[in-house]
Amino acid sequence: MALLTPGDHDEVMSEINVTPLVDVMLVLLVVFIVTAPLLTNAIHVTLPKTEKTAAPDEPQAVTVSVDASEKIFIEKRQIAVTTLESELRTLKDRHKDLTLYLQADDASHYGIVAKVMAAIERSGVAKVAVITEAH
Repeated sequence: MALLTPGDHDEVMSEINVTPLVDVMLVLLVVFIVTAPLLTNAIHVTLPKTEKTAAPDEPQAVTVSVDASEKIFIEKRQIAVTTLESELRTLKDRHKDLTLYLQADDASHYGIVAKVMAAIERSGVAKVAVITEAH
């Protein structure tokens, strides 16, 4: 775009209008400020206290428990983590609509709970509820 001055009709002024550039940069800055906290993986949470909810009435429900000493139980029977997957597959074969309740002690390590959850997933159980204590 040429800009004509009142005195000189032959000279062309070529200046860059920086206002649109500043507007775009400010929009990008706001977008990055908003999205940057969402990209971090360090989320600090305190578990497992939740609001009290009613337990679903399911006739085919099994409880898997992890106690503070990291022992694993199906109902009240102690089981090794290595045999958990095969035991759950057997239960799932008997009851196609098996619902599993997972409860882990607050003092148990995350690693053992993660192993139990991975075994549950590999066994093919689709309905899993995590049991917590209401406060």
